[in-house]
Amino acid sequence: MKFEKNTELDQANLRTIVGSCALAYISVLGFLPGQRVDTYLPIVIYIVLFLLLSIVLRQAIVRWPGHYPARRVLGMVYDYTGTSFGLVVGGEAALPLYAVMVWVNLGNGMRFGSRYLAIATVLALLALLAIYRLTPLWQAHPFMVLMLLITSTVIPIYAHILLERTRKASEEAIAANLEKSRFLAQASHDLRQPIHSIGLFTACLREAHLGDEERRLVDNIDRSLLNVSQLFRSILDLYTLDNGRVQPSFQALHLGEFLADQVRQNAEAARWAGVELRLRPCAHWVRADPALLATMVQNVLSNCFKYAAQRPVLIGVRKRGAGLAIVIYDRGRGIAEEHLPNLFEEFYRVRELRDKDVEGVGLGLSIVKRLGQLMGLEVAIRSRLGHGTAVSLYGLPVAPPQLQVGRHDDARQAGLLTGLKVCLVEDDRNVLLATSALLERWGCVVQAEPCGRDLVSDCDVIVADYDLGNHTTGIECIDSLRQQRGWAVPALILTGHEVEKIQAALHDRNIAILSKPVRPAELRGSLRALRQHSAPGVMPEV
Repeated sequence: MKFEKNTELDQANLRTIVGSCALAYISVLGFLPGQRVDTYLPIVIYIVLFLLLSIVLRQAIVRWPGHYPARRVLGMVYDYTGTSFGLVVGGEAALPLYAVMVWVNLGNGMRFGSRYLAIATVLALLALLAIYRLTPLWQAHPFMVLMLLITSTVIPIYAHILLERTRKASEEAIAANLEKSRFLAQASHDLRQPIHSIGLFTACLREAHLGDEERRLVDNIDRSLLNVSQLFRSILDLYTLDNGRVQPSFQALHLGEFLADQVRQNAEAARWAGVELRLRPCAHWVRADPALLATMVQNVLSNCFKYAAQRPVLIGVRKRGAGLAIVIYDRGRGIAEEHLPNLFEEFYRVRELRDKDVEGVGLGLSIVKRLGQLMGLEVAIRSRLGHGTAVSLYGLPVAPPQLQVGRHDDARQAGLLTGLKVCLVEDDRNVLLATSALLERWGCVVQAEPCGRDLVSDCDVIVADYDLGNHTTGIECIDSLRQQRGWAVPALILTGHEVEKIQAALHDRNIAILSKPVRPAELRGSLRALRQHSAPGVMPEV
């Protein structure tokens, strides 16, 4: 439920505070030299009644919140009546109460808009004229009254100009933000496709019989592509976090297997950096969002590869309080103490004189910190110059052990893709060619289709892009093939769109999702997992 600020209640609270201040001021006046208490006693009694009625009005706003124009105007009349009474009875000593009029005028305008500012201004001018007619002191000082009338007119006009400028600036900012969102959404989709296809093409080259020189060239391409992909993912992660679109989905997770999978996925990047990844075995289960936790671990490891190259990196799990902590320790040069408080700021990078250039823009640890806050995790960094750096992700709640079915690392059951029939549906020609070539090198029998309409296939697994043009989506294509086959054929969606959007559209269809650009190892692992379920079963409702 969206929280909406009750500005009318704020005005009512402030009315009570200002009334209390006015009561204190008038009460003090009666004890000043040359003043009589009985002169101000009627004002004190009136302000006490004013405060009591203010409390009643406040409770009415609490009981019936919402936009009631008549109630707002009544509140203005109420405020001006109380102020006018004090100015009429109090004489010269009560002139500071005029400040209350200015507050009522500007307060209503700033809280409720220009229309109420105009109404408050008219009521203030009428109140001043009424005080002038009822007060001999004011009649004796017409220029003072003229000054107050001009002040009560000029200040609201200027406030109106500022309000209009603020409103227009706000509308322009909202429009610009929407345009930026549309641009980033389209750009992210368009950029994912070529990065995704290049990664698959280089994976095909790696599967070929290459000489040492050619393999080094492929390594360089892969390394550069990884840097681009990591930068691209960081910018998108920051964008989705800024828009509040990231919501954790907690599940029981075997921490040892999760970290072992992270080591496997980062093994190639570690090899390029000359880093030996060491993992201490762990048998604990925790509750966490595996995707968000994986992003946190990968960002920390990426920093290790950049700033602790040619050194070993140790990954372990420690008990910390009632939960567990993932600790990633490198033997790099360390970080000076003065830099530590700033490491989680966006775009902050530790640079020393004559440092060599390092890829990245300083977003990794900022994203780690913000993802940790979403999952209720703390991130701590300890470092000593010349000894290395330790990053701890702590606060992971312990979960009871879960029954594991179908281990992915059983080479006989899931390690081979030879003979797996894959129906590949992708409308981008380069991505279709790259994915098809890679799957064939893995031993799959591929039926490559550029369009998802009117498909006929006897496949074991369906791999489809989500966006297949104007006529159909990957989900509709999978539904159609499953209906044709009469059972829930294992399926995988590859998408350049936001994963949350696709998950919302799946409605428990039991379809796996991978976000482009997809690493070949991720694709291979997903196909291995799907192959375990590539036997006819019960057709789900779609």
